Amino acid sequence: MALPQLSLTEWAVLCLLAERPTHGFDLARALAPGSELGWVWTAPRPLVYHALDRLHALGLITAQREEPGKRGPRRTIMVLTPAGHEAVEAWLVQPVAHVRDMRAALLLKLVLLQRAGRDIRPLLQAQQQVLAPIVQHLEQRAKESQGAARIVALFRLAMAQAVLEFLTRMLAETAEPSLGKTATSPDALA
Repeated sequence: MALPQLSLTEWAVLCLLAERPTHGFDLARALAPGSELGWVWTAPRPLVYHALDRLHALGLITAQREEPGKRGPRRTIMVLTPAGHEAVEAWLVQPVAHVRDMRAALLLKLVLLQRAGRDIRPLLQAQQQVLAPIVQHLEQRAKESQGAARIVALFRLAMAQAVLEFLTRMLAETAEPSLGKTATSPDALA
């Protein structure tokens, strides 16, 4: 399946709707600073509603019903379409291609998979396979570069090596049953 070209906010909204049908205000709360997903990715309410509009236009979500708001207008409960479910399933297990995107996209996928009670190991392993040749390429590039190009290559290499170390550690820890528990605060992840 060819994945739709979505922003990370749009993917986050789509994946949250895969957890359960809900409305935009609830989705904005889930992506607010300080929320479980907010540790990884935040999105202000207008961006969440823009994401809902775009996902609807792409046929990935549809309105299920309306319900009264507690203090405001009626709320439209959105639900995934079959195409939306298919996109979520494919995106969540697809490794991230660029080191620059791993801090947000990879972490978001891992947290969403864990929230869904799914095994994160396949994504960790796939990400290792994608990242290993990138590290080798950056090592060679750092050796051959000078000046600003060397600075950039060394920085990217350090980031890629750090992610590779993280993946290795997570794979080792996920073999232990205690990692299956969901963290409830940033301190629990330290």
